[in-house]
Amino acid sequence: MDRGLIAADASPVEIETERLVLTMPPADGAARLVAYFLENRRHLERWSPPRPPGFYTTEFWRWRLEDNRAEYMEDRALRLSLFERERTGGPVVGQVSFTELVRGPLQSCFLGYSIDHRFEGRGLMQEALESAVRFVFERLALHRISANYMPSNTRSAALLRKLGFVVEGYARDYLYIAGAWRDHVLTARVNSASDAPGTLNGER
Repeated sequence: MDRGLIAADASPVEIETERLVLTMPPADGAARLVAYFLENRRHLERWSPPRPPGFYTTEFWRWRLEDNRAEYMEDRALRLSLFERERTGGPVVGQVSFTELVRGPLQSCFLGYSIDHRFEGRGLMQEALESAVRFVFERLALHRISANYMPSNTRSAALLRKLGFVVEGYARDYLYIAGAWRDHVLTARVNSASDAPGTLNGER
């Protein structure tokens, strides 16, 4: 399989599913991330907090991709880009992120995700998240994954329900999105097979 830019700088994490590869592209892949977010700007901004300055530039994404790897090595986050399995040298088709990793007695993180509007309705995000959640529970040994969505986002509600996330609450004015403070439904999935944490000092 031709890995294209992925092969230029091997990803510390690579998850393969039936139709996708989830990986961490090197800084040389910045243009592909810019293309993804520009193509999906209107599609994603209605669900996303305000973008930081320079977000739609290759300079920003060169830095972001380098920082993604540093975050993973420092056990702070796991941010993955999705590619079609037979077109890993092609465009980014989605993003999956596990952020704000907390160790000690909590062993938790937050899940975020997005998919190119042209790839919606194919079950690709469910396929990606089933494998990514398994990696986070089994390889990173986390106990809880939280995932929150706006009440109007019925696609996310249905997806998280299929993945076994359970509604735990409702937060008013939770995030500032699209010019206003937005309520969110709070969900989580717990790893019932996880062991008690071996340390309380942030180590895995």
